[in-house]
Amino acid sequence: MAGQHATPRGGFTYLDANASEPIRPEALVAMTQAAQVAGNPASVHGAGRRARALLETAREDMAALFGVTAENCVFTSGGTEANVLAIGAQGSGRRVLCGATEHDAVRAAVTGAGVIPVQADGVLDIVALERMLAADATPALVCVMLANNETGVINPLPEIARLCHAHGALVHVDAVQAAGRIPVTPQALGADSVAVSGHKFGGPKGAGALLLAGAHFRSLAPLMAGGGQEQGRRGGTP
Repeated sequence: MAGQHATPRGGFTYLDANASEPIRPEALVAMTQAAQVAGNPASVHGAGRRARALLETAREDMAALFGVTAENCVFTSGGTEANVLAIGAQGSGRRVLCGATEHDAVRAAVTGAGVIPVQADGVLDIVALERMLAADATPALVCVMLANNETGVINPLPEIARLCHAHGALVHVDAVQAAGRIPVTPQALGADSVAVSGHKFGGPKGAGALLLAGAHFRSLAPLMAGGGQEQGRRGGTP
């Protein structure tokens, strides 16, 4: 099991890193330092610019880690919001297909989604997916997790993505369980969007990101319009 162990005051050793890793000391230090920055990143005065610089440095670091441009790294409150944002934005006008073993955050994001079966070993049934894609000319959004949070099964995303794109489908990947454990980039996976969550690999709870591939996401519709933060993709003061 990935992640470091921790021994809280209760005296037990924490091993459930798949549910949430203990926060890493360097992340805690960074959070403490950031909490002392008083400015609003949207403000144009000196304090605001300092806060904005801190935010954008973090964005550049995340983007570099996951192989996207900084403008295509959208900060969210976690994996659930990243999944819902991606599905809501890309699923409009498309039929949505989800793997049978997807996390509830994906399955609950859209009603009436088609369910792609998995094989006996838990891996997505690619033959069944191809039949589902070929059976309807309506473009699809296919949602497939990279690593399953309960079984550890890893889906062959590059192969799945090639099939989907050949049928004009977009691919959203829930990589929450995989990020920090195996290499994750949208390009290597063939994904159009990828959701990650900080607390799964040593960061704080309540922080995540939606990683986007390509420039066609400039007009991505926000769940919360707010004040136009995150390039208009997610409202609310960061």
